[in-house]
Amino acid sequence: MEWSISEVARATGTTSRTLRHYGQLGLLEPSRTGHGGYRYYDEAALLRLQRILLLRDLGLGLPAIGDVLAGQRDVTAALETHLDLLEQERDRLDRQIASVSLTIRRRRGGEQLMAQEMFDGFDHTQYKEEVEQRWGTEAYAASDSWWRGLGKDQQQAFYAAAKALGTDWTDAAHRGVDPSSQEAQALARRQLEWLRGIPGTPGGGTAGPTKEYFVGLAEMYVADPRFAKNYGGDQGAAFVRDAMTVYAERHL
Repeated sequence: MEWSISEVARATGTTSRTLRHYGQLGLLEPSRTGHGGYRYYDEAALLRLQRILLLRDLGLGLPAIGDVLAGQRDVTAALETHLDLLEQERDRLDRQIASVSLTIRRRRGGEQLMAQEMFDGFDHTQYKEEVEQRWGTEAYAASDSWWRGLGKDQQQAFYAAAKALGTDWTDAAHRGVDPSSQEAQALARRQLEWLRGIPGTPGGGTAGPTKEYFVGLAEMYVADPRFAKNYGGDQGAAFVRDAMTVYAERHL
């Protein structure tokens, strides 16, 4: 049995132009070409198209999809792999839904929000390109591998530590603590130790991070509002930057 290109386009919610583009790339050849170049697709072609669309939904680009299709000939095994990935994605979305729902309930009830609950199910890899541009592919790969290797309890502990540190920074800034004081410098030391525990940090490990990275990160806390809000806004971020800079000059 065969289906025309227009029938396949309607059934899949795509366009004939897209299907022809897949053919030009070698991803999806028609089972035959009729009069006037009109394309027809058999069951094998539809199975292959299903795999292409599944992989696209999972975020793969067309070149990567071609590599996957070329490397796996067993259609049933391929579909089983895709099913596993879809189930993982469903679980992630379920956690996101539960996370956002809990945030709404806590806000309506005037309860305190918990970072590990707010961000459960969210994908940290959305910052992959930015991290690689700033600090290189090896830094991202090391930190990504470390994060994925943590269990849920360890990830929640990491969030909790980050939240506690941010809260202490914000409190000190609001109280007008001197960035060069013993209290502020103790916070800077905690910041250094927190960074040191993240693989991929430039100069990380027992000796790092480097002075250049530590000071550069401190400047970024002020320059980037996404980071500044973790410390109560611009004023808090400036306090963190100044304290970290003093610490770097004294100890790194």
